[in-house]
Amino acid sequence: MALRSFTRFLCPVNLTKLSSVGSIRCSSTQSDNKLCFEFSPEQQQIQELCRKFAKEEIIPKAAEWDKAGEFPKESLKKLWELGLLNPEIPEEYGGPGLNIVEACIAMEELSYGCTGFSTTVLANTLAQMPVILAGNEEQKKKYLGRMLEEPLFCSYGVTEPGGGSDVAGIRTRAEKKGDHYVINGQKMWITNSGYANWYFVLARTSTDPKQPASGAFTGFIVDRDTPGLTPGRKEWNMGQRSSDTRGITFEDVVVPKENVLLGEGAGFKIAMGAFDKTRPPVAAGAVGLARRALDEATKYSLERRTMGKLIAEHQAVAFMLAEMAIGIESSRSMVYRAALQTDEGERNTYYASIAKALAADVANKCATDAVQIFGGYGFNSDYPVEKLMRDAKIFQIYEGTAQIQRMIISRQLIGRFQQQNH
Repeated sequence: MALRSFTRFLCPVNLTKLSSVGSIRCSSTQSDNKLCFEFSPEQQQIQELCRKFAKEEIIPKAAEWDKAGEFPKESLKKLWELGLLNPEIPEEYGGPGLNIVEACIAMEELSYGCTGFSTTVLANTLAQMPVILAGNEEQKKKYLGRMLEEPLFCSYGVTEPGGGSDVAGIRTRAEKKGDHYVINGQKMWITNSGYANWYFVLARTSTDPKQPASGAFTGFIVDRDTPGLTPGRKEWNMGQRSSDTRGITFEDVVVPKENVLLGEGAGFKIAMGAFDKTRPPVAAGAVGLARRALDEATKYSLERRTMGKLIAEHQAVAFMLAEMAIGIESSRSMVYRAALQTDEGERNTYYASIAKALAADVANKCATDAVQIFGGYGFNSDYPVEKLMRDAKIFQIYEGTAQIQRMIISRQLIGRFQQQNH
């Protein structure tokens, strides 16, 4: 089922000597002084596979999924059969073991087809990442392993009805009672939650209201069939309607202590660490949507005529296409800058937030401009750009809003400046 192991090779950085760090090899020399932005043959295979899947399996069905709010289970099963429903599960647990760069390649191509579809895949990865980062061997074998035995889904349960971006304000509580914990509370806007086999859940375990977030929360793995755990109704969202989003209620949900990740009080660190790994692929998804918007707008501009010539020949339209291209190329470069840094074992918070913020803004601008180029047809649901515009908005909201990303970037920037000039 799983993809074979891929040789890793991508070099968007200038190094003075051959460097092999982790699973990515980057090389450049002082003599040629070149930056390498080329994918390896194996990475090209991932790109071609996902591009073919998007063209043949996603694009023909995406509009109907959107109109019906249908969870595309059969198509997701086909992606699982290719080994790409859980792309970042390590090879030692039976997964394809894609690194972050390769996950970004896959996400851009799948998102070109439909970001509602790709968000389901991203949600699986987001829920799995705390287990990948902080799970013990037994937890990894049990919960990652089962994802490869059949096409299952999992969810990342952090956001709450009154919380949103304020992760430190989480009110869901977990009380230790002997060899288990009892969880009570609510989560909201949880992707995949109606189909999830298990959840990563962040809950407050400290009773001290002054305890900082870094020690107040604990991460749990919670099985779907645990009594007291109830997913709510499917939310009908503005866009990405094929994605399943619901609230979850926890009423005296009993979780064994064996399902605690890393240890009591470590949950906040785990949850935030997962974002550093998943934000580049999310940003890559935004790039995929933006690229689709540009392609649709370019195609239309070479078919539609006004005032005796193709609208692509009007400078007003041509410059809009050029601006779209500038944004896409720039945001894609930032995506791979952040992804490569992660794969080299470095903390990527700064670049991951830049990539996420930039790609999300570019996706929204490209989708809006595509609708404008289509004119009245762009406002109509029979044409693809209307859906792209609705789908794009969530990229400025989930996995950290556009404003949260700017908070992170500014803090990192100021901190670095003060450290360098101390």
